[in-house]
Amino acid sequence: MIFENNLTTERPTFTSHLECGMEGDRYEADTLHGLSKAGKPLLVRYDLDGVKAAVSRDDLMHREPDIWRYRELLPVREIENIVSLGETMTPLIELGNIQKANGITGQILIKDEGHLPTGSFKARGLCMAVCMAKELGVRRMAMPTNGNAGSALAAYCSRAGIESYVFCPEDTPEVNVREIALQGAKVWRVNGLINDCGKIVGEGKEKMGWFDTSTLKEPYRIEGKKTMGLELAEQLGWQLPDVIFYPTGGGTGLIGMWKAFDELEALGWIGSERPKMVAVQATGCAPIVKAYNEGVEHAELWPDAHTVASGIRVPIAVGDFLILRAVRNSGGFAIAVDDDVIDAARVEVAHGDGLLLCPEGAATYAAYKQALADGRISKDDRAVLFNCGSGLKYPMPAIDRTLDRHQPIDYDALG
Repeated sequence: MIFENNLTTERPTFTSHLECGMEGDRYEADTLHGLSKAGKPLLVRYDLDGVKAAVSRDDLMHREPDIWRYRELLPVREIENIVSLGETMTPLIELGNIQKANGITGQILIKDEGHLPTGSFKARGLCMAVCMAKELGVRRMAMPTNGNAGSALAAYCSRAGIESYVFCPEDTPEVNVREIALQGAKVWRVNGLINDCGKIVGEGKEKMGWFDTSTLKEPYRIEGKKTMGLELAEQLGWQLPDVIFYPTGGGTGLIGMWKAFDELEALGWIGSERPKMVAVQATGCAPIVKAYNEGVEHAELWPDAHTVASGIRVPIAVGDFLILRAVRNSGGFAIAVDDDVIDAARVEVAHGDGLLLCPEGAATYAAYKQALADGRISKDDRAVLFNCGSGLKYPMPAIDRTLDRHQPIDYDALG
C-alpha cells in the first residue's frame, strides 16, 4: 500500500475562516496565526455546504485508509504542502476476554493509536501543524513536550525541511528524548514541567524566530486530532459509541473529536446523538477534574504535578474551557485515577487480552473500571478507550528468572 494515493488526486479545499474558541470573532484563513486576540485557541471553520456537495460517505470507500481520506475536512490547500509519513487509520480492538470475565454486555473497544508514525496519536496533530506551517512559510518551529509530541514534531519537520526545537521536562523518559534528537530536532531537558518549557518557547519567539507550536497555540493540531473522531464514526458504521474515555493533558484530541462530530452532523453523516466525553487524568495532576467538580469554566494551575502517565502531566491547559464545554455538553464527566491503579490496569489488559498499553492508555481503562463501579456508566455501554501510544516505548516490569541449561531442569517447578 502506497500512502501517496490520497494525496495526488484533485484536492478541493473548503476552509472558510478561523474563529476564536472563546469570543467567536473571525480571522482570515491562509494567514499565519497563533492565539486569538483574547489569548484563546483558534478553530478552523469550513464551508460545510460545499463539502456536502463535493463528497459523500460512500466516496470514502474508494480511498486509502489514512487520515487524508477526509481531505475535504482538512485545512491544507496545496497538495505539495502535504507532509506525510503514512498516517494510517488505527484499529479498534475489543477486549473480549476482559469483557467476558467481568460480565460486560456492551463493549470495551481500544482505539490503538500506537500504529501511527512515531508510535503515538501525536502524529495526527503534528502532521497537520507542520503541513500548514510549510504552506504558510514557517521555517523554524518550537514546542514544549512530555515526549511523544516532540518526536512527532521532529519527524514531520525533518520531512518538511523545517528546523525544530524541542524542550522537555528533565524527567522525560530517555527513549523519548533520544528519538526526538535522532529524528532531527534540537532538544534540551529543562529543570521544570511542561508549562515551564512552554514559557521558554514563548519567551524565545522573537529572538529565535521560531513559531510557537505549543498545544492549542496554533490552530491546526486540532484538525489533525479531529481525524480520530471522523475515523471512529466511520469504523462504527456512522453510529457513535455511548462513551469515550480520553487521556487528557492539553485535551486537543477531545476538543477535536467534539468538533468532528458537529461537522459530521452538519454534513448529514451522523445524527444529533453524542457519546459521553470523559476526560481522564491522574490524581497527581488533575486540573480539569477539579474544575469540572467545582463547576467552573477555567482550570487553575495544578501545583506539584506528578504521575507515571507523563503524557497527561499538564498542570494548566490553554484550551481548558473547550475541554470542559465538550465534557459537560455531552453529559460526560472528568475523572482522576491513582498511579498504582494505572499500573495495575496496564498489567490487567496485557495479561487479559494481550494488548500492551501506554500508561496514559492504561489510565483510560482504570477510569472505565472506576466509572463502572460508581455507576456513571453501565455494563451495557459501548465504550471506546484511547490508547494514545505504543506501550513498547515505556518501562516494563523487570524479569529475573533464569535457567541453567547445563543442570537438570525441574519442569514441575515451572508451573
